[in-house]
Amino acid sequence: MKIRVNDTVLITKGRDRGKTAKVQKTLPKTNQVLIEGINSVFKHAKASATVRQAGIIQKEMPINASNTLLICTHCSTPTKVKFKILADGNKARICSDCKEVIE
Repeated sequence: MKIRVNDTVLITKGRDRGKTAKVQKTLPKTNQVLIEGINSVFKHAKASATVRQAGIIQKEMPINASNTLLICTHCSTPTKVKFKILADGNKARICSDCKEVIE
């Protein structure tokens, strides 16, 4: 995946369009990311052994990674990510605008 945990991303689609936030978790099998404060929904929970308190719980749901753009740490602009194999043989993410390595 081009998006990793602790990356700052811009949301490009959906009701949270235009917001920036940090990635909490990535789900590579489904190509989804969980972003803090984005795509939050209300779930009605019944009291059980795992859920002690019943009621309405606010929960963040994952969104598709294609609906996000990575914000480059060097040029601070939303950008697409490219991959490049460096001289030492490692694969690195490259900003398509400023051509710097994203860490």
